[in-house]
Amino acid sequence: MKKQIKCPTCGTVLETFKNPIPTVDIIIIFEGKIILIKRRNPPLGYALPGGFVDYGESLEQAALREAKEETGLDVLNLRQFRAYSDPARDSRQHNISIVFWGISAGEPQAGDDAEEILLVDPLDIDKIDLAFDHNLILKEFIEEILYLENRV
Repeated sequence: MKKQIKCPTCGTVLETFKNPIPTVDIIIIFEGKIILIKRRNPPLGYALPGGFVDYGESLEQAALREAKEETGLDVLNLRQFRAYSDPARDSRQHNISIVFWGISAGEPQAGDDAEEILLVDPLDIDKIDLAFDHNLILKEFIEEILYLENRV
């Protein structure tokens, strides 16, 4: 979307652009379960670990950083799953999420924007009302990746 504004100092008309914001979400498989976080900030509720991509950071770097910050875990064998771009997926603004997945070991600990960690059996994911479009993401991930690879 393009918008014109006028410089208050010199009067020059400038065009500004409002573009979607890139984010990442990470599906972390830990001991056969999926890690969810309880969000510390609005929108509240349970969600996949994730967040905004920092300037100068690759999508993969952002995913690994967010996973470490929110769960204390290093994600191994990081793979890109899919992108989600519905303008209504986040009530705050139009975000595009690139979703990654991988496995991890260690001891998960809530940190940064995460209030607590929840480990969920993939077969029970549909019993939890998740923030954003994370129910859809996990439904598609379980159908396309876990079932196909006989991991469930």
